[in-house]
Formats: sequence, structure tokens, C-alpha cells
Amino acid sequence: MLRFSLQGGASCACSRDPGEKCGLESMLKFILPLLLLLSGFANADDNRLCAPFRDGVVDKTLVAEMLKAAKDGHLYRIHSTTSRVGFCVDSLIGRVEAEFKGFRGGFALRREVWGDDSQMLVMIDSESLKTDRQFIKDMMQSERFLHARRYPKILFVSSALKWHSDTTADLYGMLTMHGTSKPVKFRVEVTNILGSRAEHEQEIVVIAKAKIRRSDFGMDRLQMFVDDTVELCLTVSALRYQTQ
Repeated sequence: MLRFSLQGGASCACSRDPGEKCGLESMLKFILPLLLLLSGFANADDNRLCAPFRDGVVDKTLVAEMLKAAKDGHLYRIHSTTSRVGFCVDSLIGRVEAEFKGFRGGFALRREVWGDDSQMLVMIDSESLKTDRQFIKDMMQSERFLHARRYPKILFVSSALKWHSDTTADLYGMLTMHGTSKPVKFRVEVTNILGSRAEHEQEIVVIAKAKIRRSDFGMDRLQMFVDDTVELCLTVSALRYQTQ
């Protein structure tokens, strides 16, 4: 299952005027190079890896944390074929469940500092939405809700991970969708594939849930037919990445 300022917490709504530049476009220029690393499109030992991140293109602290995590063997890349990202919402026709088939990202897990330096980054293709009913898919992707053609990306960048036990934590960050960024808190469970504490594993499983109000993101139509509360759900398998 984002923040405009990679260190800040203020929300930033994009202009609805197509003639004005949306802040999301600038954000994508910052985030996309980092996602190339998380997707494994570059060799972390090659000098070219650092090139996209220099000259202030991406927040230096975030880049340093992710690159150090890769070097130290703490960077986990989401394995999309064994992961699920979606949401649930109540409506007059019952519970609507939907999944996104296009997403990528990663998780820098440093348990030795009890989460202070852990980071999670996820980018979702809003046009990859799948439901069991075509008319629901069309409605969810329309301008009434996600407006997927205008806002094709949904982003989440974490800001803090606060552990409650060996496997459960609260994950804080900024979620950006429909041209608006808002702070969210996910309740997460991080384990190895056996369901135990994850530390120095080759593969981890992250289960995350959060509830948001769609009206906070400018999706306030059809309130009498679709509930305002939306539950975000992520069950992701992530594989450890390490420089060669």
C-alpha cells in the first residue's frame, strides 16, 4: 500500500486546473530513480547507480538510507507475483474488494536500531485495478474516484516504524493518490516465511492495513452509495537484495 517532502508531514493538494503544474509530477521525478534500484534494474556496485540520485534529485537522507541498506543486506524488494495490494469498501451492493496488479517498491529493514532507520517505499499503478465486476472497476477508475487516467500513480513513502513486539509495528508515512498527499498509519506485521521474527532473512512477509477517508483525498462523490471509509490492505513478499 508517501510524502511530497521526503522529510516533512504536511499535505499538499494538487491543483485541479490542468494548466497548472501538479506537485506529483515533481515527486515522480524524485521517486522513479530510486524505484529503479528497488526493482533491480541497476547494479548497485556500478557507478551509474548513484548518478540519478546526485545533485539533489532525490532527498539525500532517503537515498543514503536505501543504498546503505542494500550494501548491508537489509534492503528487501517487493516480489509482485507473490504479493497482493488492494482495498475494501462497503457499498449499497455489498462489500467491494479490489486489487492492483501493478506495483513495485521495497523495504529497508534495520532491526538493530529498532526501526529508526527502516524505510518503506511503494508505487502503485492505479490503472492496474482489478475487480470481479467490470462496472465496479470502471466506476473506481473514473473521475468519480481514482481518476486513473489523470492520476496514474499512487505512492507511499514511510517516515517512521514504531515496533510494539518482535513482529508487529505501526508504520507512519505519506500516502499520495488522486493528486493529494495525506499522512497515514499502517498497522503492520513483519515476519519471516514461517511467521516468526524477521532478521537477516532471505525473504520476509509484510502484512499492512490502514483505514482512510476517501473524501480526504478529494474523492467525495456518491457518498450515499459508497462508504467514505476505505480499508487499505497489503500482503507483500519481499526478497533480500545485496550488492554484488
